[in-house]
Amino acid sequence: MHKNANIAGETGVNKRRIIVGITGASGAIYSMSLLKALKVSGCVETHLIISTAGKDLLCMEIDTEAAARARTMAQVCYEIDDLAAPVSSGTFKTDGMIIVPCSAKTLAAIAHSYGDNLIHRAADVVLKERRTLVLMFRETPLHLGHIENMAKVTKMGGIILPPIPAFYNKPETIEDIVNHAVGKALDLFGLEHHLYKPWGMQA
Repeated sequence: MHKNANIAGETGVNKRRIIVGITGASGAIYSMSLLKALKVSGCVETHLIISTAGKDLLCMEIDTEAAARARTMAQVCYEIDDLAAPVSSGTFKTDGMIIVPCSAKTLAAIAHSYGDNLIHRAADVVLKERRTLVLMFRETPLHLGHIENMAKVTKMGGIILPPIPAFYNKPETIEDIVNHAVGKALDLFGLEHHLYKPWGMQA
């Protein structure tokens, strides 16, 4: 459940607030990498929501303690059905939200403003308040419904960022590939990181 303490007082008024949603699409490693990067940055107050399928995913793709570890990397954690949580209201100021991995079901719910859980509702709030929403959509191949839903979210101001590997930076490990995608998400929030070297600086 979410903390009732004064968050700004606990973590510092100069910190950015970013909501992280973890859903059930394959790609749990991306969510863990993102949470680690936000924590290491030292300038972000992370608000975490993990769906029921997201918890199963973390267990399946990483280990049985992954969801618990994920929660320790966030300053505030919410239950998926807690629609009274602060992030369900536009009056609670945030810089935006990253959903990683983002399932086709979550994409569809956001595209059609179907806020039946806290991840969907928080994303809808981010869109209506004109804040940054990044969906690291994990599905392939795509049918027309997926494409139309991505177009709908894009027209509403969201950003679709599929974690597609880049090879110009000559990745040597899976971590290199994952970090590149996570770094691209952080770039959209103007956050400094050292997860990958920009084009032209590979040396």
